[in-house]
Amino acid sequence: MDAHEVNRVRAKLALFVADVFATVPRKDQRAKGDCYLRGLMLDGRRKSVQAMASRLPDGNEQNLQQFVNQSTWDPVPVQRRLCERMLPLIGPAAWVIDDVSVPKDGRMSAGVAPQYCGALGKRANCQVAVSVHAATDTASCPLQWRLFLPKDWASDTARRALARIPADVTHREKWRLALDMLDTLAAWGMKPPVVVADAAYGTNAHLRTALSERGLAYVLAVRSDVSAHPFETKPLAPARKGAIGCWPQPRYRQTAPSVAALAAGLKPEAFTPLTWRHGSKGALRSRFAAVRVRPAGKAVERPIKAAASAEQGWWDGVLPDCWLLIEWPADAEAPTDYWLSNLPADTPIADLVRLAKVRWGIEHDYRELKHGLGLDHFEGRSWPGWHHHVTLVTAAHAFLTEQRLAPKVPAPVSPSTKSSTPSRTS
Repeated sequence: MDAHEVNRVRAKLALFVADVFATVPRKDQRAKGDCYLRGLMLDGRRKSVQAMASRLPDGNEQNLQQFVNQSTWDPVPVQRRLCERMLPLIGPAAWVIDDVSVPKDGRMSAGVAPQYCGALGKRANCQVAVSVHAATDTASCPLQWRLFLPKDWASDTARRALARIPADVTHREKWRLALDMLDTLAAWGMKPPVVVADAAYGTNAHLRTALSERGLAYVLAVRSDVSAHPFETKPLAPARKGAIGCWPQPRYRQTAPSVAALAAGLKPEAFTPLTWRHGSKGALRSRFAAVRVRPAGKAVERPIKAAASAEQGWWDGVLPDCWLLIEWPADAEAPTDYWLSNLPADTPIADLVRLAKVRWGIEHDYRELKHGLGLDHFEGRSWPGWHHHVTLVTAAHAFLTEQRLAPKVPAPVSPSTKSSTPSRTS
């Protein structure tokens, strides 16, 4: 990158900061935001405040520490403006729910606790953040973040005070944090085309029900032991005994099999070879089948029965149907992956597969956010500081994504170059 390109990118960054940080009230804070973003995007293995300040010509460690850890600027309007810029640019096929972990020493950083750490592949002392991303096969970006607060932080007033955790913030399950983020985005007038998540979220029937109640389509991975009735299975009511008493309500007489058992019962010709994306090593291809099923279990039945009883006084016992998508690679002895989707019954299987597989890019996001932009390099312990830092990292990621997706503009040709270039007529 020559000097002209550096100046051009610097000018674009200044315009980006002026727009995204327009809600930050003070001019000096906006200038520190610009400085912090440059520090995150510059080369350098470590993206702590001290390391960034040493690399920046205008870097001041004390000022940057104050800006990210003690300053009272509100990150929420910044997050909203980032979403307003990125959603039209990316044009997502789906929004992806996921989470990321950051190993930590000690026990005083907000939300840190011994818990499963995906970064290490085992239980360890770490922070966990839940995120929602807009994604296509070619680009993706984070839209919202929530720092997970384990149960032991809920009543630990000493640690909460030191970490400056607001009184109204308490323990919430990760799937509820995901719903909170979707509700926040909905309040901003932003709705996902489809919600996608891995089996850690999709197996939770409460999440699937909550998404349906919000009118949101989903394609969610589930574990192989999730139970579902075949589509054609019908609930039956036992005969009424005597002339008095309530009429028995219909219910399914057979125990619902697992989705793995349903898949095993399909004929080989039910599986179709499909390509969902072309990667760097060629076409990504596998075998898939899609059948209509009725997910079962108390967590599924209770809200449906309660809603039907409140509305009409009884429930016919029929469970809603949805898609079960199954992947069975040709070289595998058994199916490897399962998804449930409430997309319409006429949805082509190719669309189901494409959406089920779109979340691959989020792992790339996490790698870039952590290793390239310093998501996990924040050394502060406070709740506000973490949210400031993650907002700034998201802004840096958004700016770089905008530059990648922008049309390539050829560099201007200098007069000396023009004069030395032969014309078409010469």
